[in-house]
Amino acid sequence: MMNPLQIKKTLVTVITGFGLLLSVNAYSERLDRIVAVVEDDVILERELEREVTTVVKRIQASKMEMPPWSVLRKQIVEKMIIEKLQRLLAERTGINISQEALDSAAADIAQRNNMNTQQFKTELESQGLSYQDFLSNLRNEIIINQVRGKEIGSRVNVSDSEVEHYLETQDKFGEESTQYHLGHILIAVKEAASSAEIQKAKAKADNLVSKLRAGQDFSQAAISNSQDSNALKGGDLGWRKIADVPSLFSDIVSKLSQGEITEPIRSPSGFHIVKLLEVKGIGKAMITKTKVRHILIKTNELIDDAEAQKRLLALKARIAQGDDFAVLARAQSDDKGSALKGGSLDWVAPGDMVKAFEDSMSKLAVNEISEPIQTQFGWHILQVLGRENKDNSDQNKKNFVKEAIRKRKIEEETELWLRRLRDESFVEIYEDRI
Repeated sequence: MMNPLQIKKTLVTVITGFGLLLSVNAYSERLDRIVAVVEDDVILERELEREVTTVVKRIQASKMEMPPWSVLRKQIVEKMIIEKLQRLLAERTGINISQEALDSAAADIAQRNNMNTQQFKTELESQGLSYQDFLSNLRNEIIINQVRGKEIGSRVNVSDSEVEHYLETQDKFGEESTQYHLGHILIAVKEAASSAEIQKAKAKADNLVSKLRAGQDFSQAAISNSQDSNALKGGDLGWRKIADVPSLFSDIVSKLSQGEITEPIRSPSGFHIVKLLEVKGIGKAMITKTKVRHILIKTNELIDDAEAQKRLLALKARIAQGDDFAVLARAQSDDKGSALKGGSLDWVAPGDMVKAFEDSMSKLAVNEISEPIQTQFGWHILQVLGRENKDNSDQNKKNFVKEAIRKRKIEEETELWLRRLRDESFVEIYEDRI
């Protein structure tokens, strides 16, 4: 039988434990509250808290100034809404990623960081990030990229005439020797905005430009005010060549001095503010070109891999004894296009040939003939006839401009598409829970 003192201690323990249980349950219920309704889905407070933790760690690691708590949380909620809308669209259109593909993508990221998967997990944990959260974010990123590719990428094309026009009108491509590190802030305006709403956004952009020119930190201002996908990165667009800068302000950027900030630039999405953070030049693009010829034997019902290798070894022996490579190629090669030219593939640049062929070619001395090698086309022997270093700047310029124009078009289309997707969707935000 307990004495009065024991009974009192027991009651205190029970009451304290009951209070703690109520507190834990109340906290759990709070985390299960809905922060926002997005179409037929929701964002829970626990999801918001998890995302806030991730973003705060990223901002702290980058040494950027933390914006006011309420502003940061609103920006994160908007980011989550946009991502949720894209994931819902992915579900409706049947876009998904298998666990195998996800694991492979994660392994590739680890490898690019010179780690195996276990080392990468350990590194993430040392930074306070769980591997499962990383995989979840990676899955979302891949799915969203696939959605954007389907919705936007297939509609964007770049013609050769666009490339030539760009090269002709941009001072002989002289500006392409320069790279620009840019900061960007978007004050968004809805597509169907009223005149008063447009003027309000313009006034906000003008006021922000004045503050920035007076010394306000650009990254902090972007986190607090920008309404584009780079907001939580401090508005950092990274290093870009001029053809990779959105066409809306590419002409302006090339005339900015380092550290200079533009006036607000109007677009269908709203008002853009751009800062030139840094600028640097690049050199010529030198490559090694190789003059090569080959003889191809394809496999079929009558010629298996062993027979193809046997025939090529016999041809190699005949060449060593004095037979002419070109004559044998014309008579024996199954690559009819090059056979007419004595097996010649002429001068090839890095990346022109399939990997197995290029790997073998790169190991050969001039005039040396390879052992038989296999590619998806069949079995080959090849001979390197010469090598020379070439300034590939002109072709690089064309390739670069074509890809940069495409990326620029995709970026501009994506910005408009995301604003339209947000404006046309049902979204209700519970402000008091943010």
